[in-house]
Amino acid sequence: MHQLCDMEPRVMDDDMLKLAVGEQGPRDEAGQLAKQEGILFKDVLSLQLDFQNILRIDNLWQFENLRKLQLDNNTIEKIEGLEKLTRLVWLEQGSVDLNPGPEAERPSWRGHGAAGGRSPPTQAQTPRPSSADLSFNNIETIEGLDTLVNLEDLSLFNNRIAKIDSLDALVKLQVLSLGNNRIGNLMNIIYLRRFKDLRTLSLAGNPIAAAEDYRMFICAYLPDLVYLDFRRIDDHTKELAEVKHQYSTDELKHQENLMQARLEDEQARREELEEHKHVRRGRGGQQAGEPARRGRAHGDTYKDKFVIICLNIFEYGLKQQEKRKAELDTFNERVQEAVQENQAQGRHRTAEFEEKHLLSLSTIRGESELTDIETKIADQREDIAELSNALMTLEMQLVEQLEETINMFERNIVDLVELFIENVQSLMAQCRDLENHHHEKLLEIAINILEKIVKGELDEDLPDDVRALFVDKDTIVNAVGASHDMHLLKIDNREDELVTRVNSWCTHLVDKIHKDEMTRNRRRVKEINQYGDHVQGELDSLECGDILD
Repeated sequence: MHQLCDMEPRVMDDDMLKLAVGEQGPRDEAGQLAKQEGILFKDVLSLQLDFQNILRIDNLWQFENLRKLQLDNNTIEKIEGLEKLTRLVWLEQGSVDLNPGPEAERPSWRGHGAAGGRSPPTQAQTPRPSSADLSFNNIETIEGLDTLVNLEDLSLFNNRIAKIDSLDALVKLQVLSLGNNRIGNLMNIIYLRRFKDLRTLSLAGNPIAAAEDYRMFICAYLPDLVYLDFRRIDDHTKELAEVKHQYSTDELKHQENLMQARLEDEQARREELEEHKHVRRGRGGQQAGEPARRGRAHGDTYKDKFVIICLNIFEYGLKQQEKRKAELDTFNERVQEAVQENQAQGRHRTAEFEEKHLLSLSTIRGESELTDIETKIADQREDIAELSNALMTLEMQLVEQLEETINMFERNIVDLVELFIENVQSLMAQCRDLENHHHEKLLEIAINILEKIVKGELDEDLPDDVRALFVDKDTIVNAVGASHDMHLLKIDNREDELVTRVNSWCTHLVDKIHKDEMTRNRRRVKEINQYGDHVQGELDSLECGDILD
């Protein structure tokens, strides 16, 4: 990573910012006049702070209209101090711009080299718009971007980041550069599906990029992506990726649609409750409505946490499914290799026999003495028995080899399934804990609301069906309890479904493999016996003909 080793680490201060604004301003007469009279930080639209050996981001709160900010090639360890830059579109390499022209609006391709820091830009270099540049720093965690809702292009190239997260607020994100970091888990890609405008992604130089299925996986799970690692994704690659991962992506889409439908239903219910809300003036009215407001807030938090756990279960399930598929593919390859090698040996032995057999038949037909004919036929029968024994021995060796391979596969796949079940049960336990906590809080809030209703202090109008529950304490406790029991039952049923389904899949797969091997063995033994009978039949016909002659 590029560092200015001859400089002391620095923190942004007013002197640095004033110097940067002054030096990067326009060079014409108007620019000189602005420099003399001073430029207000709030008027600055673009700011370049690369190669400053900055250790900490600070004092940018005055740049409230800033749209471009370049912070690459420093020693920044944490993303912070950007909260007030809500109009930021790009953290960009470029010069200070008080009045950007049409050039600033045109998108451009921007990438980083694969190694080392870049040389400091000269005045002759043209600013490259559409780049959010925090590259070539020491950042380990993505954070501090929650207010940058207008950000379209973010570069965190060449840092120390291991996980892609905390980008949820960047709803307009189009370009994301995370090359040369420490990202090693393909499940990070699923997180990026929420960014509907993302078209360019760079992850080259991460451990993730060494995965065999790297490009296909990304193309399948991010189908709207146009560029990956600075290469355009062609239609053929997209089609292959879609076919290869169709089952997993279809299941993911289904889960996403269900989640989106639930969120929309909850939003509709909240809006309906808002329609019944009656705001009472004065502080007393605000306090009276507090239990209901706390109830809604708690409900939203509960749902958000529950969704996160469900996503974790799903993402973990996808990862384990890929592992099981890889284990099955490896097993099938080993079986195929063993069978092909055994068949080659069998064909070789049979070819040697047939060559000798044809020669023996020719010799027998040329013999005139019955005693010599019988001797040669007897020798040939011994050769047939020897071949049959050799082929049977090869088959028994293959059976033993495949039995060992199948047993090893069975142990591995059972271990994977048991690990999956154990972790799913652990995540489901988190769901139960969350539901139990939610039940306790909901009961507390419901009782508070009941007390407000009894005292006539409730500030909000409740729907008739909801108000009907607040008759007395027993009624509301029973209603909340029934809801709690139903939620726990759904969690239990879902856990049982997942466990039963994966166990059933495992049992069916192993049984099928054993049955397929048994069928193959019987078919091969039958082939060997039929071949022996066929050759014996030839000798019988020959012997019978000679005797009759």
